[in-house]
Formats: sequence, structure tokens, C-alpha cells
Amino acid sequence: MDRRSFLAGLVVLSAAGCMPRKGELTVGSKNFTEQLLLGELLAQVLGSVCRQPIERRLYLAGTYICHQALLAGRIDMYVEYTGTVLAAILKEHPSGDSQSVYQQVKDAYQRQFNLDVMPPLGFNNSFAMVMRGDDARRLKVTTLSQLANVAPHLRLGVGYEFLERQDGYKGLVSTYGLKFAEAPRVMDLGLLYRALQNKSVDVVAGNNTDGLIAALGFVVLDDDKHYFPPYDAVPIVRPQVFQECPQARAAFDRLGGRITAEDMRQMNYAVDGEKKDAAEVVRDFLRDQGYKLG
Repeated sequence: MDRRSFLAGLVVLSAAGCMPRKGELTVGSKNFTEQLLLGELLAQVLGSVCRQPIERRLYLAGTYICHQALLAGRIDMYVEYTGTVLAAILKEHPSGDSQSVYQQVKDAYQRQFNLDVMPPLGFNNSFAMVMRGDDARRLKVTTLSQLANVAPHLRLGVGYEFLERQDGYKGLVSTYGLKFAEAPRVMDLGLLYRALQNKSVDVVAGNNTDGLIAALGFVVLDDDKHYFPPYDAVPIVRPQVFQECPQARAAFDRLGGRITAEDMRQMNYAVDGEKKDAAEVVRDFLRDQGYKLG
């Protein structure tokens, strides 16, 4: 998220705060393709079991904006990632296996914010350091440790949050001894792979489930020192949702573990690579999973 996106998110929240709530359930999301899909996923699943109207308030910039919108009651839920929560919201160093990190997040959100963290959706969307495949093969780089040897000749592209976060740029370069040719180029998340493809940068901080990685011939470098923690996707929900729609809890439980990393890559690519409508992509996925959406 760049600074303009952050400010735009604030404008959206300010406007949203002036809108009266009409008994609907409001689903939020961050501002990239996967989040659009996950927001649509929650909206469609809840729409199939709840009588309340479902409002979509998507593309709310990044983690901080979504979290504040949730606390203020401007949205009722959105999907977050466990490692992101620990580093960006709880200001703790994420470490441990997926289950222990999930339990830590679940307990902290209940205690500090009175928010419910629902079961993980099934995939871990870790940060991924991505290169063009031909460059990686030419330079014989498959791991982040090997990247250190050639980094002085390469340019790095990152999103704003990755540059600022505790689990982002500073810790990564320290862990692996990375020194790039210049300061990181900060850009909107949606532009990272385009910049890598047109050779404006040589390495980007992407995400494990990005559909364009394989489609564009890019490769993910192995995090051989296990710097990045688990980033399991989890819906975070205001408890009032379950008072207004008791069936919602069972719906979230049913979603737990249903989406694999490959499922998410395919859905991301359907939108980013094949330019399909996100709502239709989600509808097809849910029907394949046996959901009756009406």
C-alpha cells in the first residue's frame, strides 16, 4: 500500500462513517485481487445463510485501515493473515508453527479487541521473494541465501507495508545479509509484477498465492532460513454478527480448511490473468465445493 492508497482509504472510511447502518452485514477487504476474492467469498457464503442484506465494502487499502474499520463497526468482517496480525497489529515477532500462531492471534484478538478469529481457510499466503525465471536460472539462484551473492547488481520492488512492517524489509535484509543496487522502489501492490515483467526491477516482494507468478514464468526463492512466519488466512469477525445471524458461525466453520494454496492461485489467476469477474470466479468455486447459492 502506497501513501496515496493509505490516504484514499482514510477518505473511504470517513465517508463510510457518515453512512447509517441499516441492519446489513458488511464485508470488507484490502486492496488487492486475493482480498477482493476473499471478501466476495465471505459475502456469498453469508448471503446463502443469513436473512440480512450483505454489503460489500472492498478495497479499503491495507491492514491498518481494515482493522480500524472493524473496530469502528464500519465493517463486520474481513480476511486477515495470522503473521500479519502479529507483526502489524499486535507488534509482536511472529514465530512458531501455524497452529501456535493462530491460537496466539485468536486469544489476543478476543482479549484486546473483542473480535472473533474464525478457523483458518486452509492456505498460507506467506510473503514470497520473486524473480524472473530466466534471471534466476542464469544467476543460479534458488534460495534467499544465494540471492545475497548477486543482490548488489539487482533492484528490489516492494509494497509500502512490506517496507514498514516488522516482518518485512528490514528484518529480511538483516537475516540474509542482502544489499541491493539501490533503495527499494515502493509501489502499489498491483504494479509489482508488471514492474518485474518489464524489467523496471529484478526482485519483488510478492505473495505465495499470487496467480501471475507461474503464468509469467517467475520463480519464488526458497526462504531457507525460515524468516517469514505462517500467514494463514483467517476471517476476523465482530461478535455482533452471530447475534444478528446465528447461522453465520456454522458457515465460517464449514469454510475452515476448504481453500488450498493452489485453489487460491487459480482464482487469483482467473481474475488477474484471464480477466474474469471476481464474483463469478468465487461463485464457481463455491458451487464446486457443494454450496447452494440460489
